[in-house]
Amino acid sequence: MGAVTAKLAGMVADVLDEQEVARRVCEACVAGLDVDGAAISVQTAAASRRTLWATDGVAVVLEDLQFTLNEGVCVEAATSGLPVLVEDLGREGGRRWPVFTAEVAERTPAQALFALPLRWGAVTIGVLDLYRLRTGGLAAGQWQDLVRAVEVAALLLLGVRTRPRPEPRVVPGAERVDSGYPESVGEDWMNGGLFRRPEIHQATGMVLAQLGIGPEEALARMRARAYGEQRLLIDVARDVVARRLVFTEEMK
Repeated sequence: MGAVTAKLAGMVADVLDEQEVARRVCEACVAGLDVDGAAISVQTAAASRRTLWATDGVAVVLEDLQFTLNEGVCVEAATSGLPVLVEDLGREGGRRWPVFTAEVAERTPAQALFALPLRWGAVTIGVLDLYRLRTGGLAAGQWQDLVRAVEVAALLLLGVRTRPRPEPRVVPGAERVDSGYPESVGEDWMNGGLFRRPEIHQATGMVLAQLGIGPEEALARMRARAYGEQRLLIDVARDVVARRLVFTEEMK
C-alpha cells in the first residue's frame, strides 16, 4: 500500500463533510507524492463544477482559470473520463490549450499538471488536480498509489452524499453512543446492506432496462445523480420506481 492510500485507508467513515474528505485527500497527495499542490472539484446537477478544496493559492488559481476558460487538464479529464498528464506544460500545453497555458505561465509557477477523474462505474463525479513546480512525471510506484487513492476518494465522496445515516446505538457499559458506522473505509461500508432496500434493487433494474447497461453501471448512474443533487440514494431510487425520474443517455 502506497503512502497516499495508507493515509486514506485510515480515514474514519463517519467524516461526513465532503470538504473535509477533499481536504484530507489533497493533503495526503501532497505529503505522499512528488507534487506541490492539489485540488478537488466535483460535478453538480447542473453539469457544472465547483471546487471542494485546494491546498494553496496556486491550486486555487489553476482551478479558477480552468473554470473560467473551460479548458485545461481538469476540463479534459472531466469530459473524457480519463487521466490527463502533462509533464511539461510549456512544451505540451500550448497546442492543446493555448489560452489556458498562457494564463498559467503568466499567473503561476506551475510547470507540470496532472488531472485524474473521480469515477464510480462509468460516471465521473469529480476531478483531482495536481501540480508541480518543475517538469517531469511521477515514478511508477507513486502513479500506482495515486490511481488507487483516486478510487478511494471517489468512494468516500459518494458515501458522504448517498448513504443514509444509521440510527445511533447505545453501547452497553460505555459512556458513548456508537454512530453505527464502520470504523474505516477498509470495510465495505458503501455497499453494506445496499440491496436490503427493495426500492434500490427495483430502481437498478429499471435503470438498466432504460439504458441497456449492466447493474453496476445502473447503480453508478443513480449514485452520481444522488451526489449531484445532494440527495440520498434511496430518494433517487424511489423517484425512479414511481416513474418521476427516467434515465436517458443524455443524463450525465
